[in-house]
Amino acid sequence: MLAPPQPWVVRVLEAERRRLALWLPVALGCGILVYFALWNEPHPAWALAALLPLPVAVWLARRWLLAGWAMGLAAAAGLGFALALLHAALVPPVLDPPRTALIVTGTVAETDLLPEGARLTLAGVRWAEDMPPARRTIRVRLRADDLARPQPGDMVRIRALLRPPPPPTHPGGWDFQRAAYFAEQGGSGFALGPVEVLARGGRAPPLSGWRALIEARVAAALPGAPGAIAAALLTGGQSAVPQADLAAMRDSGLVHLLSVSGLHIGLVMGMAFFVVRGGLALWPGFALRFGTRAPAALAALAAGGFYMVLTGSQVPMQRSFAMAALVTVALLAGRRAFSPRVLAFAAAVVLALHPAVVLGPSFQMSFLAVMALVAGWEVARPRLRRDPGPRPWWWWLVAAVAGTALTSVLAGLATTPPGLHHFGRVQLYGVAANALAVPLTSVLVMPAGMLALLLMPLGLEQWPLAIMGWGVQGILAVAHAVASWPGAALSLAPPPAWGLLVTVLGLCWLCLWRTGWRLWGLPAAIGGMLAGAVSPPPDALVAGDGRLFALRAGGEVFVERRPGASRFVQDSWLRAWGASGATNLPVQGEAAGGRITCAPDACTLRDEAGTPRLVLLRPPIPRRNERLPPQYAPRDICGTVPLILSPEPLRGRCPGTLVVDRFSLWRNGAHAAWTAEGLVLSDRAWRGDRPWVPPEPRPRGEEALPPALTE
Repeated sequence: MLAPPQPWVVRVLEAERRRLALWLPVALGCGILVYFALWNEPHPAWALAALLPLPVAVWLARRWLLAGWAMGLAAAAGLGFALALLHAALVPPVLDPPRTALIVTGTVAETDLLPEGARLTLAGVRWAEDMPPARRTIRVRLRADDLARPQPGDMVRIRALLRPPPPPTHPGGWDFQRAAYFAEQGGSGFALGPVEVLARGGRAPPLSGWRALIEARVAAALPGAPGAIAAALLTGGQSAVPQADLAAMRDSGLVHLLSVSGLHIGLVMGMAFFVVRGGLALWPGFALRFGTRAPAALAALAAGGFYMVLTGSQVPMQRSFAMAALVTVALLAGRRAFSPRVLAFAAAVVLALHPAVVLGPSFQMSFLAVMALVAGWEVARPRLRRDPGPRPWWWWLVAAVAGTALTSVLAGLATTPPGLHHFGRVQLYGVAANALAVPLTSVLVMPAGMLALLLMPLGLEQWPLAIMGWGVQGILAVAHAVASWPGAALSLAPPPAWGLLVTVLGLCWLCLWRTGWRLWGLPAAIGGMLAGAVSPPPDALVAGDGRLFALRAGGEVFVERRPGASRFVQDSWLRAWGASGATNLPVQGEAAGGRITCAPDACTLRDEAGTPRLVLLRPPIPRRNERLPPQYAPRDICGTVPLILSPEPLRGRCPGTLVVDRFSLWRNGAHAAWTAEGLVLSDRAWRGDRPWVPPEPRPRGEEALPPALTE
């Protein structure tokens, strides 16, 4: 008797049996995203509830593979949710330093060179005698004329002005407070006086002292931008790179060379492998008895681990080292090393250790690039094995150039969605820049840098660093040349977060499956990138400090700047709108083809039909130590427009009109407005009640009152 035909989905999944496990890290990341998408902090009991599918998945996997896999995805998602909730509960509570000048004492954990001066990361910070040491770190920028250079482990005292991590620049923008919360950072500030060293030789993070010493030695041997970039490649610190050179690297598509990642650790481990294996081959007795491959692989893994710790154990390095560890095990076991299972293992390890990184561009771009390269290699490997006969010398040259170009294309296409979402820019000539800069980095810069590190204890690092500097100058020349080409970096409207998620899932579908239905991922990836068409950007943005306003009309951005307005906030808004620049609102007259009309006391934004939708008030700017008289809601405007924006507090009611004034911004942060939909959204309404979101402030005197008396 013939068995009934199986559904086509079952047949396809049976054909993809060996690829099913690759989706478990994807489900793990989706579970983490569910935690961060919540508006309220869930009860800890939800972590246990999220783990309930795990034993069911184990039981099903022994009997029905596909049912067990489906339940395994749910279990992995539940595990990701539980891990994110656990990490959020284990990190120290946020700090709230006073807003006045303080005498800060602490132990130097890290030192970072800047284009002018230096910056200290302090641990165990105290600014009051009865205060216990803070469990979060504080970054303090030293004065440019302060020549003192405390080393990691030194206890210092500084008079400084501290601030907590800033909130997002606009609703839906990058959450600096959330990133600092999980990085255990408490804030930053700048020194008001010289730093004083109280004690030396205390406890510091692993290799932090070496890192500071290497940066100083490299900066002394290679002054300027070449030394800053060389130090970034050897220690992972990018703070000393001048902004002009950093912008050129970014616009040319070469900024990934500054972020120590898989390329760098691959070069370090590759050099260590071949040097150790070549050295052992010169010892015939050892080589014939024990072989050279296994010892060389272990030595390369040790070199990679040392390099990871030396460069600060950043997320791309953790991913690369986890992959390298599994590759080493595969080599020792005689198995194929370059496979998607290695990447899946690395992703699971990184997400388990640091769940919050799934939201950041570093994790997203790093893993998507490697996933695309692994998938591309799987497609190309069978074709490269055909016709194994001898080839002419020029074939290898063409293959190397074509391989470098194809690698850049695959990695560039895979990293474009998260790059556009986070930075609002697309680099068009990255393939050309990488075709020149990556070989230069591989052949000259990194080998010379590794040799300099080996010779540094002997004081002989000058000539290897000089060679490294020549290579870095070549990379900078390529970066500046490519960045100067017309349209090298385009500003485009970034897709929303849900569009990025759809695109990433589409790319995973395309790269992780092997059969023909993998092509279904292409429409999803493209559709996610076009999600901005159904999720329009806001028409108005208001900064949380009430010093910057922006209106968008006719494809242009117009800003109103008050004294002290942040240029960083304005640049962030322009990236969110995909705009390359902004124009100041006129003092008197029209803009955007008549959709904006301004007078000295107010500007009005109209829709395409000419109906007023928003009024931005322009009260006089007070002089220093001057207080303006009370400002009242304009009765002639109330009820005629849906929304009024004001940089000053407005007294009195305004029936029929929503008012966003200085009080609203003080309570709820930055605001965004969609005039066509009549929607106004604050930063607090967007982020909700989470541990990294500061509580709503209260007027003076209400903090000491019982809650019942303040309602």
